[in-house]
Amino acid sequence: MFEWVLQHAWLIALIPFLAFAFIGLFLYRWPKVSAGISLFSIGIGLIMSLILLKGMANLGVSPDYEAAVSWLRMPGLTIEMGILVDGLSIVMLFIVTFIAFLVQLYSLGYMKGDPGFASYYAYQSIFAAAMLGLVLANNFGQMYVFWELVGLASYLLIGFWFGKDSARDAAKKAFITNRVGDFGFLLGILFVQIIFGTLNFGELTGEVASYTNTGGLLIVTLLLLAGPVGKSAQFPLHVWLPDAMEGPTPVSALIHAATMVAAGVYLIARAFFIFSSTSEAMQVIAFIGGFTALFAAVIALTQYDIKRILAYSTLSQLGYMVMAMGIGAMTAGMFHLTTHAFFKALLFLGAGSVIYALHHEQDIRKMGGLVHKMPITTWTFVIGALALAGIPPLAGFWSKDEILLSAYAGGYTGLYILGSLVAFFTAFYMFRLIFTAFFGEKTENHLHDGHERHEVHESPWVMTMPLLILAFMSIFAGFIGAPVTGNIFGHYIHYHGEVHHEPEIMVVVLSTILALAGIFLAWLFYGKKVLSQESLKQRLGWIYNVVFNKFYIDEIYAWLIRTFVDGSARIMFWIDIHIINRLVDLSAELTGGAGSKLRYTENGQVQTYAYYMIGGIIIISAAVLLAGLGIMQ
Repeated sequence: MFEWVLQHAWLIALIPFLAFAFIGLFLYRWPKVSAGISLFSIGIGLIMSLILLKGMANLGVSPDYEAAVSWLRMPGLTIEMGILVDGLSIVMLFIVTFIAFLVQLYSLGYMKGDPGFASYYAYQSIFAAAMLGLVLANNFGQMYVFWELVGLASYLLIGFWFGKDSARDAAKKAFITNRVGDFGFLLGILFVQIIFGTLNFGELTGEVASYTNTGGLLIVTLLLLAGPVGKSAQFPLHVWLPDAMEGPTPVSALIHAATMVAAGVYLIARAFFIFSSTSEAMQVIAFIGGFTALFAAVIALTQYDIKRILAYSTLSQLGYMVMAMGIGAMTAGMFHLTTHAFFKALLFLGAGSVIYALHHEQDIRKMGGLVHKMPITTWTFVIGALALAGIPPLAGFWSKDEILLSAYAGGYTGLYILGSLVAFFTAFYMFRLIFTAFFGEKTENHLHDGHERHEVHESPWVMTMPLLILAFMSIFAGFIGAPVTGNIFGHYIHYHGEVHHEPEIMVVVLSTILALAGIFLAWLFYGKKVLSQESLKQRLGWIYNVVFNKFYIDEIYAWLIRTFVDGSARIMFWIDIHIINRLVDLSAELTGGAGSKLRYTENGQVQTYAYYMIGGIIIISAAVLLAGLGIMQ
């Protein structure tokens, strides 16, 4: 069975794509059937992924299966359509199919009664198909096709409630921002083809190793990096991800946990042989990741929207993963991507359960006391937050400490300190949310649509069941990469050399103390309320306002667009109207004027034409005569 699935792994991506086409063409009038087809298709992919995962464990080594057919062939360019199945892709296949299946199951309750129910499941199917196709790609060309398809699917899902202006604007913002990064990524792919003559990952490994022009390689690497910076929302192209919260909450869980934002980190891991070929590129990657991790964590400290807090948390954790790649700890980065998928999906679906119960209220200040009304949602959310904060022995502890340990052991002292500070902030802002929304005092405020607080109750089982499953994974999934189990994860997912550092007790103890200190401080401020939010605002003054307004990055971009894009458009408009159009009008006037004069030569009178002929004969004869006399030579 394993061999058959290995050779037919392309079906994992194809079946959800067929489900999208079938729902879109034939089933849009039958929402329940559409949901069943979508769930069935991703369920088949999950079963096949589990077979691959189990088969790899039985083998004891990572398989290395590749099959391809020629897709596009012309002089100087050959693009294949194929699959590459190894330890890296098998783990990603499992993550995507597992999270996508639970999200779609959860959506049966969350999206119940929505008029676009069938379309929603069609979009979910193509989103999963695009990500699975990207994971299986054996070359840059094929990866770019699915890379763009992921962008299209995210546009459709973020703007799913297109009746809202905010949803339409968020979808456009995500799409346009990613086009900036994707343009650099495409240029990098073109340079790879020009320099190395192939886009196949396996063939490129040897070509890059023997390439000696480090300057050219650095340019190619930085261009390729633009793709992950956009897709994985790294600074300065991070601005689209918080606004992507305008889509349905299950969509947020899928985007943040397993698909779109994971694509950038996966690309760095898949093409690690290129990114690690120059130390300068690795330094840039590490700096971008580290800065994004701290930058986003600081912003999350001041936000009130439950989904935006989680969105900035995702930005921060993605920064962790990218930083790990930059310091050469590819295995640690992928390990954190894996564990993060479980607890971040849990947190977003938990937030969705709260939003569903509170009739789409998202401000944590209007919540409170939810532990009494929604115990399953509350305690699974706490488990997810503890995992995210890195409290042992939950999943996030093992993967986060692996990154910190890699930075410490590799001599990256600055990044180690930065990562430790981010761990403290993470614990603080997550339990700020928990002590306010779940354990805070009950608010008597009416919800924005008029529903009373006493109507709040636990979500249906179709929504709480995925929470329980993800909570289980958030507790135990980290053991696959823990030293106590021999780092099973690192055995299958590695690049070369050392894939796991020996535990350092100081790093483990310090990171745990910082996380616990963050939780304790959040309890003091928001549980015991020793310092009110208003008092904190007054003490921090303008600093708080700058952080709360996300360092005004969006406003800076808006100003740049108004100044340079709109300004250059106005200049082009003036040139078009006053120069281009004037030249066109002038040529028309000259043509018309010449025509008005020359029309007198065409009056229909034979004698006039005879005069013209005689005149022409005289001129030609004179020219011949003068030439014969040597005058015109």
